[in-house]
Amino acid sequence: MPGPLEGKVALVAGATRGAGRGIAVELGAAGATVYVTGRSTRARRSEYDRPETVEDTADLVTEAGGRGIPVAADHLDPVQVRALVDRIARESGRLDVLVNDIWGAEHLFAWDTPVWEHDLDKGLRLLRLAVETHAITSHHALPLLLRRPGGLVVEVTDGTADYNRDTYRVNLFYDLAKASVLRMAFALGHELGPRGATAVALTPGWMRSEIMLDTFGVREDNWRDALAREPHFAISETPRYIGRAVAALATDPDVARFNGTSLSSGGLAQQYGFTDLDGSRPDAWRYLVEIQDAGKPADAAGYR
Repeated sequence: MPGPLEGKVALVAGATRGAGRGIAVELGAAGATVYVTGRSTRARRSEYDRPETVEDTADLVTEAGGRGIPVAADHLDPVQVRALVDRIARESGRLDVLVNDIWGAEHLFAWDTPVWEHDLDKGLRLLRLAVETHAITSHHALPLLLRRPGGLVVEVTDGTADYNRDTYRVNLFYDLAKASVLRMAFALGHELGPRGATAVALTPGWMRSEIMLDTFGVREDNWRDALAREPHFAISETPRYIGRAVAALATDPDVARFNGTSLSSGGLAQQYGFTDLDGSRPDAWRYLVEIQDAGKPADAAGYR
């Protein structure tokens, strides 16, 4: 049977690993053609120097039931982004879903470090990767998305608008980057809504990305071994969870009700009824407020 997104075309910008990969795979599982971009390919790695590649992500999309198309692209380069969008227009003639998930800055920030002590070049590079890339991609991709009514733009960030408004996030550069993406979705909502499209900001919870699993020295099949080191990791989720959130939004005929708002994977799971791969529905941002930030002992009961 054809999936609900059969015939639809998506661009997941920043899909080499993590949330971008999870989103691309779930859009593929729903039947979409998914262009997946990133800087790491089988021929060349980015400065991350990690093994994940855009080709691997595209293969996973195809295996899930969609059509994955890998494109090596640096989203800080307007020429490359323009060429990417021209290719999508030429090959597919449409763009229904744009996911701005470009980030690539885990190695550029220091925790709890004031701006005057933080490496300035790394901080400014972080802002360029996290904010400028999104603006460049939207500038070039949105005219294609607006050719048909009903398009969806998802700005992926870290933290809901409510949580980030009241919470200092890591350092000035990180805090500013994540707040900027939230505001970007709000602004895009004002620009796209009257033109028949929808923009939202979406955050995962504590995501078990490839980098996070490596940090804790575990794999997806034994991730609970990390709880001895960090008990609050019990609330964590796979990258496919936010992927299912995006797929749910993309197949919702009434998605415009969310235009310009801030959403989370856990919050949308409660509304749409999807689960993570293990059948649970982790609600990380409620857990952070009520358990972790409140200084209570780790206990995910009632939160997944």
